[in-house]
Amino acid sequence: MIDAGVGQVRSFNRLVTQRVGALNDHYLARDRPLGEARLLWEIGAAGCDVRLLRARLDLDSGYLSRLLRSLEGDGLVSVDPSEGDRRVRTVRLTAAGLAERELLEQRSDELARSFLEPLSEPRRRRLVAAMAEVERLLTAALVEIAVVDPAGHDAQFCLHEYYAELAQRFETGFDPALSISAEHDDFRPPAGAFLVATLRAEPVGCGALKLQPDGSAYLKRMWVAGPVRGLGIARRLLGELERHAAAHGARVATLETNRALTEAIGLYRSAGYREVDPFNDEPYAHHWFEKRLG
Repeated sequence: MIDAGVGQVRSFNRLVTQRVGALNDHYLARDRPLGEARLLWEIGAAGCDVRLLRARLDLDSGYLSRLLRSLEGDGLVSVDPSEGDRRVRTVRLTAAGLAERELLEQRSDELARSFLEPLSEPRRRRLVAAMAEVERLLTAALVEIAVVDPAGHDAQFCLHEYYAELAQRFETGFDPALSISAEHDDFRPPAGAFLVATLRAEPVGCGALKLQPDGSAYLKRMWVAGPVRGLGIARRLLGELERHAAAHGARVATLETNRALTEAIGLYRSAGYREVDPFNDEPYAHHWFEKRLG
């Protein structure tokens, strides 16, 4: 199925690169190519760390450095050590850079209007809806999932956001100290695993498992950030947890959840989990599930 779609994807890419002017060294009739213009937009009015720019745009460090030197030579950006950490370099737009970015914004709007103006209103709606769907699917394809240390920065960020959301959504609030034990060591190999999903180098979701002596895998800490829900990240995380559990000998995956988490309940049921009698005394749980692993 993937091979059958390759030709269409390549055709789409050729059309888009030509239509947006990516082939022209004078993007939007300015004296710089698309790469430099895109970098000005990503730096933004508040500035941005170089390493974050590299991760967001998925650029080789050497190529990014060349782009920044060119923009710096034109007086559009300054690159200085960060105030908080001298090892980190931060890029900021100069007054000329801010003016250039504003002009690029205006011309980008004009280019977008040129896509829509030749079309009838129904076709405009179709194009805008199709672009939104393509953007959503391409964004979903950028998400990466990896096993990380549960004490690391990304894992701790996800857990903090997860606990905060549960505290808001549960009728009684949420105190992780009252929940069933889930210490860092529980989620470190060989006892278990902690997975984090990232999008453009930013953590956007997590999930964890504890391998049990009875041959089951106990799944915990499933969370996805609100702005990226609907991209299939939770289902991917669940699938990765199941594959990891099966690869380490688990025959059954178990989990419990609160009745307030209706989306999670729907996900588990659609993924083949069946509701069972309570198998632990988790104080925040109303539903217990299990699934046989292939």
